[in-house]
Amino acid sequence: MAQQFDAIVLGAGGMGSAAAYYLAKSGQKVLLLEQFELNHQKGSSYGVSRVIRYTYDNPIYIDLMRAAYPLWFALEEAAKEQLYVKTGGLDFGFPSQESFQTLKQSMDEAKLDYEYLEADEVSQRFPQFHLDDGMAAFFQAEAGLLRASRCVLAHTRLAEKLGATIRDRTPVTKIIPYTSSVEVQTKTETYLAERLVITAGSWSKALLAKQGINLPLKIMPCQLGFYQPKEPAAFKPESFPVFFAHMNGDYGEMPYGIPHEDESIGVKVTTFYGWQTVDRPSEVDYTPSEEWVERIRNFSRQYIPGAAGETISTRRCLYTLTPDKHFVVDRHPHYSHIVLGAGFSGHGFKFSTLIGKMLTELALEGKTQHDTSLFKLSRFQ
Repeated sequence: MAQQFDAIVLGAGGMGSAAAYYLAKSGQKVLLLEQFELNHQKGSSYGVSRVIRYTYDNPIYIDLMRAAYPLWFALEEAAKEQLYVKTGGLDFGFPSQESFQTLKQSMDEAKLDYEYLEADEVSQRFPQFHLDDGMAAFFQAEAGLLRASRCVLAHTRLAEKLGATIRDRTPVTKIIPYTSSVEVQTKTETYLAERLVITAGSWSKALLAKQGINLPLKIMPCQLGFYQPKEPAAFKPESFPVFFAHMNGDYGEMPYGIPHEDESIGVKVTTFYGWQTVDRPSEVDYTPSEEWVERIRNFSRQYIPGAAGETISTRRCLYTLTPDKHFVVDRHPHYSHIVLGAGFSGHGFKFSTLIGKMLTELALEGKTQHDTSLFKLSRFQ
């Protein structure tokens, strides 16, 4: 006999763990299914850190972050652990760069507080950076890092505490939608629920295609590098901001970096985009490229020489991209009790606790108070 739940969530990464938490917090009897082990390294949500920031090139994202920050603070209080580390954030590049100009326009439109710094002012405040003549920067004080794996596990732990059932290492074999319910099958069990939330990351495309939703998603296996600073004290969160460099090179598109309190982790330096994409997770080569490690280290040598030390570790992490790099957060066009979050395009984690809340609102109320105009499924249908 099928086990009954109010809501089933597929995928226990950043978005799914948050959705399970907010559904359970809303009084729902929740089942969270994950095909791998919790906090696995095959997808997008594992790791010691992700950037959290207000600085976005579209005011809609800035307003969403104004809703997300308080939710992170509330999650920290509920979980009784620190998940957010404030470092401040530095965006630097040439003022003529289009992305630099678009960012400024967006921040001004959203009335976001920030500082504009000339290259010499950056050097005075943050001597770790060696900017080219003519470069400038924006500094926004509230940026920082989220302890990514801890955030995912906090959501799942609190969801379970509120009564959610969590089943990892449990791949879904079939989904059968009905008029007002949905059946989910695994190899050994059958579950029924009034609502289904699909947050399957890089596995979303195939799963959604079986439900008649064909999304043009691509998987980008990016690479993360962690380097030993020459002077570790100069690269702690209290003295070194997260950064984004508005430039492209043989290392990829838009390098960024994150400091860490633990010296054994080092400084994370990678790029936003710039790797080849594949269509399916089975095509992913998780083997890190040593050539890329040297190319991104050369970027550091030029602009942050103190961070260009020995490699501590490097690994692959998956992005799931939409063509416009905006998310998909919406209801199924034919089954409104099925909602989905997909295509977070390498910049979704900072929103994950808010996305979980939004998916919960869509599942329970059919709408969310937050602006989803960029995230409609219909733009690809």
